[in-house]
Amino acid sequence: MHPVMDAVREGRKIDKILFRKGLDGEAFRALRDEAAQRGIPCQFVPAEKMNRIVKGAHQGVIAYLAQIDYVPFEEMVEAALSRKAHPIFLVLDGISDVRNLGAIARSAECAGIDGIVVPAKGSAAINADAVKASAGALLRVPTARVPNLKLALYYFRDSDFQIVAASEKAEDTLYDVNFRKATALVMGSEGSGISEPVLSLCTVGARIPMVGETGSLNVSVAAAILLFEAVRQRMP
Repeated sequence: MHPVMDAVREGRKIDKILFRKGLDGEAFRALRDEAAQRGIPCQFVPAEKMNRIVKGAHQGVIAYLAQIDYVPFEEMVEAALSRKAHPIFLVLDGISDVRNLGAIARSAECAGIDGIVVPAKGSAAINADAVKASAGALLRVPTARVPNLKLALYYFRDSDFQIVAASEKAEDTLYDVNFRKATALVMGSEGSGISEPVLSLCTVGARIPMVGETGSLNVSVAAAILLFEAVRQRMP
């Protein structure tokens, strides 16, 4: 309990904290409150899960140190706007597979993306496996973790960004979208796509034309196709 509290107070980059269900006591409440104030995601899990993760005593608390240094969201956007008139960001809504997340980041870095936005909860952890799958791209692309994707999208809209939803139900294809504008490209989860609250804030839809019978693409492949259409449009 105390080493985790020390790490939190020292400002160490923490991806998330697991608490054993039913945990109580003054030290637990102090750690929970401190984590909440600093925006660190916390989850309550059964003791059996914690015992599988850690061999030996864990006092009902496990902290995962972040593999990357997250950047403040607003600072990331403003820094990009100071460098160029029409930056492009990638917003990931519920991408739960670390290999997909890593592959998306790899394509994003190759496409010269200005930053990636992920939610604090409901997303794959950016761990060693994700960094490996990204071929190290996650160490080079600015990445912001936000408590609420809707607030991030409101900020993009207030900053005159178009918010493009990658959706197979969209009327327009990716070739109809003007990616030369300041853009936030939203990719949804592998199974259910973009969540309804996030989709409601998107201003443009883009689908990838499909010819075969399979009917869908892996999300990392779809992200790469959309990103490199943006690259094509932005080439001099």
